Amino acid sequence: MIYHIDETTSTNDDARNPSYLHGDVVWAEFQTAGRGQRGHRWSSDAGLNLMFSAVLCPVSLPVSEQFLLSEAVALALIDMFDSYGIAARIKWTNDIYVGDRKITGVLIEQNVSGGCISRSVVGIGINVNQTEFDPSLPNPVSMALIAGRAFDRREVLERYVELLQRRYAQITSAPDALQEAYRARMYRLHEPSPYRLPSGECFTGEILGVRPSGALVVRRTDDGRVGEYLFREIEFVLHR
Repeated sequence: MIYHIDETTSTNDDARNPSYLHGDVVWAEFQTAGRGQRGHRWSSDAGLNLMFSAVLCPVSLPVSEQFLLSEAVALALIDMFDSYGIAARIKWTNDIYVGDRKITGVLIEQNVSGGCISRSVVGIGINVNQTEFDPSLPNPVSMALIAGRAFDRREVLERYVELLQRRYAQITSAPDALQEAYRARMYRLHEPSPYRLPSGECFTGEILGVRPSGALVVRRTDDGRVGEYLFREIEFVLHR
């Protein structure tokens, strides 16, 4: 069920309430403290975009396989954009880009019990109808800017929820196909591009794929060394 509210601090905070069950979605018109990955704040104008959190309660999904959930969430977004004629890619781990511009941010927060994921709150912000953005944001874009028209936000949300259910089912029915589809739609796959390590070192590398653990596999173009990086162990240097 979709619960539509006017304002909240963060839909992820709301969705932690145990009264929300598997498949429920909390959609807010405005967040006063929306969060993104790496501790960033998610900023969005009220009434123009989609800010929501979906509750997922996996059955016996080991922590070691939790990246399957990220893949399902991201691929459902790709499917949704495809249905509107928007060719998007997944920027590891699960943000969505069109070209070199960000159209969707995702923040997944997990609860663990007995070595398995017991509850996931999937926070998603989709730039839908906003056409002017804070100039401090590095590379935003919206569905409206790409397509040249406005979209019905509830329709977009309902379509995404339907597609998420299909991709979520693949976690157990077809995990290998899920992983293959994710790799095929990765941003910068096989494209020499700049990256930065936590040490500050920058290098040019080529994404080869992603491990089932979620580790990004990157080959350096200078010496051919292949490294595997988990979240926060490598950063994309964005084109401005």
